[in-house]
Amino acid sequence: MSQHDSIRAVEWKDNHLVLLDQRKLPHNEQYVQLYGAEDTAEAIRNMVVRGAPAIGIAAAYAMVMAARKSYKQYPGDWRVRLDAEKDLLMNSRPTAVNLMWALQRMSSALDSIESDPESPLLELAQRIHQEDIEANYLMGELGSALIPRSHGVLTHCNTGSLATGGYGTALGVIRSAYSNGKIEHVYADETRPWWQGSRLTAWELVKDKIPAHLLCEGAAASLMRQGKVSWVIVGSDRIAANGDVANKIGTYSLAVNARYHGVKFMVVAPTSTIDMKTLTGNDIPIEERAPEEILNVGNQRIAALQAQAWNPAFDVTPASLVDAIVTEKGVVERPTAEKMAALMAL
Repeated sequence: MSQHDSIRAVEWKDNHLVLLDQRKLPHNEQYVQLYGAEDTAEAIRNMVVRGAPAIGIAAAYAMVMAARKSYKQYPGDWRVRLDAEKDLLMNSRPTAVNLMWALQRMSSALDSIESDPESPLLELAQRIHQEDIEANYLMGELGSALIPRSHGVLTHCNTGSLATGGYGTALGVIRSAYSNGKIEHVYADETRPWWQGSRLTAWELVKDKIPAHLLCEGAAASLMRQGKVSWVIVGSDRIAANGDVANKIGTYSLAVNARYHGVKFMVVAPTSTIDMKTLTGNDIPIEERAPEEILNVGNQRIAALQAQAWNPAFDVTPASLVDAIVTEKGVVERPTAEKMAALMAL
């Protein structure tokens, strides 16, 4: 499958973090060099890096850099000094649970470190990164097995190599299914207002030579009505204990449309995205971003000067509209709280 896996958006080079600037794609492939937790938190907040798994991996590497600085400046008190930078990273984006999961995993490792923390923390961050890639390959095969041959699929937002450590979650399933001859064509929503579908997903599909068409969100129902797709395949930023799914705004309407048209709905995410402490989707914090993202396209104002805007970055799809949640631990079909608990107990 390497011919459909050519992109890495998060990398550790020498002593620092390097991110492919996703705000510049698809026209410019520019990389941002980061040397600390503060600039990494800013990069997460400003969407240089996005996608729940990728954010978690970037934050893990940021903890390495923060610990290195803290140990150098305060060798006797470095653990306590780390707390402020950890909190800065934790608060950079509120909805994606992978961010909190990765930071907690890095923090837990501090207890067993006696001296210079850089080397053991770097080893752990690199392990988190590699585990994500391996999980994505496994989810790709598990999700592909659910798809009948010779069909189109519809996806939303970006869930590929750009959103993860590599290969992707929902786009990993699509890559795998295409390699296995299961998918003939991919349809990708533009994903307004940040255009992750237009700028990122379409770029990945073109780069890896997978046939695809873009469509605006409003065209999805007509596409389904024409029988062009058998599955909607999306990722997630947080999955509640009962199987409710928070994902990029527009996912909920896709699920409603899919159910009406008899199209299956698949969510692909690692178990680090499942938050068993969040009982239902009603308890998931939904990030609201600046209204300017709706009122402008780039730097160009498109709305009337007096217009206001509501800009939730995510919505919640009830578990009752989900046909399958695909994780690296296995597939949960028609998710319920009991099935999610059984999965997480594996």
